[in-house]
Amino acid sequence: MTGLDGNVALHLKNATTLLALTECDTGVSPTPWQRSTFPREFQSKIEVIHEGVDTDEVKPNPVARFQLPNGTTLSADDEVITYVSRNLEPVRGFHVFMRSLPRILAARPNAQVVIVGGSGTSYGANPPEGSSWKSMFLGEVRSDIDLRRVHFLGRIPREPYLELLQISSVHVYLTYPFVLSWSLLEAMSAGCAVVASDTAPLRDIISDGNGLLTPFFDIDALSHQVISVLSRPKAFKKMRMKARSFVRDNYDAKRVCLPRMLTLVDEGVLPRTHGG
Repeated sequence: MTGLDGNVALHLKNATTLLALTECDTGVSPTPWQRSTFPREFQSKIEVIHEGVDTDEVKPNPVARFQLPNGTTLSADDEVITYVSRNLEPVRGFHVFMRSLPRILAARPNAQVVIVGGSGTSYGANPPEGSSWKSMFLGEVRSDIDLRRVHFLGRIPREPYLELLQISSVHVYLTYPFVLSWSLLEAMSAGCAVVASDTAPLRDIISDGNGLLTPFFDIDALSHQVISVLSRPKAFKKMRMKARSFVRDNYDAKRVCLPRMLTLVDEGVLPRTHGG
């Protein structure tokens, strides 16, 4: 929704949250950047505690295998570029990713691109009526890429999704300034080499050598980073290990995030239910 109607709708949605913040004792935000988007006068009431990810479930597996719909089986010995989003849309940088593929695939003739995500719209504007963001941006590059090496899987069950992360050579995650995806933390927990957009939500996560950041709209920079990781996989082994360690230390659901939430409850800020 755009124009005046969209502006009014946005203010009405925000009004509900602002009323809740006025009445609450404490709020919870999953990331520092999300907390920073609230009015300054409310930020002191908001604790940063993420829901966390299960790092015991989502972990590296050097012998993992992933089967494509065409029957081809991929492993960590293959060059696999992964991209995951609830839906393939500009908010999650789908257009930038697709525009980077001609250069990447030309430079890496053995690379396979595996794309997970639906064709609807989760967060941003809808595409022109009668089309989808997927069809639009695929149409832009169709004649410049080898479609036999680009695999659109739609949405897939959790087990093969985790196997895909485990065999990924390089994982691309792009987003506008918006809510951070669990898939990024899961990719890092699985030991992926992450190339991500240099946007505000990512700066909370990607730092100190646990991933690579590129300007969101810089297609050449994104292509260069992906090609670099594929060309020198051993050079990024330490980065993969740092990604895994970072998530375990800061975003492990059972060992970090849940205990922090329970501490918040035990301090009397939030009521614990009977038997909890």
